[in-house]
Amino acid sequence: MDPHQQQTVETIVRILRKCCSILFVTGAGISADSGLPTYRGIGGLYDVEETEDGLPIEEVLSGWMMRKKPELTWKYLGRIAEATRGATYNRAHQVIAEMEQHFPRVWTLTQNVDGFHRLAGSHNVIEIHGNVRSLSCMRCNARQMVDETAPLDIPPRCSRCNAILRPDVVLFGEQLPEEAVRCLRRELETGFGAVFSIGTSSVFPYIQEPVIMAQRRGVPTIEINPSETVLSAVADYRLSMGAADAMDEIWRRLSETE
Repeated sequence: MDPHQQQTVETIVRILRKCCSILFVTGAGISADSGLPTYRGIGGLYDVEETEDGLPIEEVLSGWMMRKKPELTWKYLGRIAEATRGATYNRAHQVIAEMEQHFPRVWTLTQNVDGFHRLAGSHNVIEIHGNVRSLSCMRCNARQMVDETAPLDIPPRCSRCNAILRPDVVLFGEQLPEEAVRCLRRELETGFGAVFSIGTSSVFPYIQEPVIMAQRRGVPTIEINPSETVLSAVADYRLSMGAADAMDEIWRRLSETE
């Protein structure tokens, strides 16, 4: 770690020592150290402009296509499921979960649908794009969890009525889940003592908003991302690092000084 990055870490640690509440906003980059590519699609799920079927990925992975031609949507969702099989949370997810136990109030707003934050032990998680590990029947609405130990039938079918299941994620063209949006609004109104943006390009307004709102209120904002983003010029402090290394270093320094 270069001297500038080291100094930034020390500044972040000083901020956290005085903090009672933290918001972490995370994107696909936080799961990169788990071996997951930073896909484009649903919260970061697919890295092609046009599919082999000649359609844009946004159309194939849309709510409309899932309703009309679920077998086509599942052709690509199945590849995503296979790519994530066997992967799990990394040190960045662990540190956030440990911080949730350490500070009075910690929330995580994530675009990721991999469920790693909850698997790592975080409880206050707003999964704004849903969770790919949960499926719902398109006919009877029965829900079931994905069995990570067995290959997923494509398309998966409901054990109750044999209709096709869909993942509990926000597909292109669909609305964000109302409960998640309400929760986010409530926590933003309460406010935070520090706001982190980790591993996200922050292209969606509702992902930018917590950082911009905090900056306007004079709340310290920190970006952790190897690449520059639309928020890089907004954040008070920036670590051009991978999420796992940065969070581990911050947590280690904070633990040493307390």
